[in-house]
Amino acid sequence: MKIKTQGALQREINRLKRQGQKIVFTNGCFDLLHYGHAKYLQDAKNKGDILVVAVNSDSSIRKIKGKNRPIVDERNRLKLLSALASVDYLTLFKEATPLEVIKKIKPDILIKGADWEKSKIIGSGFVESYGGKVITIKLVKGLSTTSLVKKIVNSR
Repeated sequence: MKIKTQGALQREINRLKRQGQKIVFTNGCFDLLHYGHAKYLQDAKNKGDILVVAVNSDSSIRKIKGKNRPIVDERNRLKLLSALASVDYLTLFKEATPLEVIKKIKPDILIKGADWEKSKIIGSGFVESYGGKVITIKLVKGLSTTSLVKKIVNSR
């Protein structure tokens, strides 16, 4: 099963690391999954052997994006992401940032979209402190959940 609690994920990742697998980590809301998300996750997967995706909980998204989000609840977002071949493991986090998850699994590579400045990526200093890499991936221009929401609202 791809969806794991943080504790179960930590144990699984430790086992995979002992086997020499390169662990890639990313995170996000993934509300209204679109091609930009799919391409981003595939590009992230291509940087290593195992892709771990930490997904913001519903309460975490409300704190970040406001009371009308998420549009798709956490259970359904996790299930949809688990259907993607590029995603090996998923875990949910309720905090404002994924720092605690990053500290638990100590990924070899931390990835965010190129819209993030490397120095501002949550966990970048921690990952680099033990020799891990921080990479940004170019996003598909013009595709975002926010732009999709605006388009839907304006089409009514």
